[in-house]
Formats: sequence, structure tokens, C-alpha cells
Amino acid sequence: MPNSQPSSARPAHHGLLAAIERSGYYPALVAEAVEDAVGSEAVLGHLVHQETTFDADEVRRHVTVLAVTPTRLIAGHTDEYGSDDPMAPVPPGSPESASGAKAYATTSTETVPLHRISSVVVSRVVEDPASHKPGTPPREVVLTIGWGVVSRLDLEPANCGDPHCDADHGYTGTATADDVMIRVSAEADGADAVSETLAFARALTDVVTAAGGARTGR
Repeated sequence: MPNSQPSSARPAHHGLLAAIERSGYYPALVAEAVEDAVGSEAVLGHLVHQETTFDADEVRRHVTVLAVTPTRLIAGHTDEYGSDDPMAPVPPGSPESASGAKAYATTSTETVPLHRISSVVVSRVVEDPASHKPGTPPREVVLTIGWGVVSRLDLEPANCGDPHCDADHGYTGTATADDVMIRVSAEADGADAVSETLAFARALTDVVTAAGGARTGR
């Protein structure tokens, strides 16, 4: 059911909207989709991450917007396509494509109740770890959030422990929740982006922990 609450009656999400605007990636489109998903709730933490990839002659941009409210995590994804891109929503050569459109974009949002979040993993890469001092920003941060919809399966050959055995023992592996993964480096994205990613991870962890405590009556 569409959110019928007037936009003027919703809380102002100035920090989130400012971050989307700074990204410069179709800010009006991205902001509209994310705000509709957030609705009337307050935003307790947010993260906007833009990724550029090169595919043959194509340059593809993707933006991920994460926002956490007192009850939910909102994950927004937006991709752009050229009018001659075979992956575009409107296929090349179609009447719609021939009408003169230059580009297309798709945006989607997913709403995840906090109790569904099963893991928040923060991996840090630091240089010269022997002399690391608390508070020094890492060179790179990888934030992985899982809620059980998408899993990564890592397989490796199984063995029996006998170094001389060459029998086929099949494979062994581990399944890891991997619904959203964001990699940020100081070199590519800037030191501020690394700090913002860590701040969002802390905010999300705090809210998920509090939601778990409330659910169990602690």
C-alpha cells in the first residue's frame, strides 16, 4: 500500500538526503526511492556508497544507500544503463529505445526488519599493524550485512588427514550470509568514506543489539 502520509508530515532526513546529494548520482531519483521506503521513521544511521565498474566499452555506476531506523534496515540500489546497453530495461532497437532516450536507470529498495539481521561483519585492513594506535583509521574497510536471503558458499577439497592419501573425498565448505557487502578504501574513496562506513557499522550494530534485547525482554 503506498505511503499516504504527506511528505511535509514526515521527519526531515537532512543528513541522509545531503549524503545522497553529495554522491551526485541521480540524487532526486535515489532520494525519492529511499525516502518512500523510510517513511515516517527517524533515520538513526546512513551510508551512501557509489561504485564504478568497467565492462568492455561500458562504464557502469552503481550506488548503494543503507539507512537504519528504530525497526528496520533499508537497502537501496540504483544502476544506470545506456540506451544501447543490452542489459537496459528497454532493449536496444525497441520503439521506446528509438524514441531518443539517452539512458535508463533502475532503482530498488529492500526493507529488512532488524530481527532478521543475522550478522554485521566489519573487516579492516591496516598497514604496519605492530605500531597501530587506537583511533587510527584503517586503509580499507569491508562491511558485510546478512539477513539470510543471499549466501556465499566457499568450497574446498575435503581430505582425510593422511598426507599420502590421493582418494577423492569430495568437498567441504561454509555458507556465509552475504546480502550486502561494501568495500571502502582510503585510497579510492577517501578517508572520510572509511570513517563514515565504520560509523554506520557501529550505529547498525547498536540498533540491532537493542532490538534483540527488547525482543527477548532483556
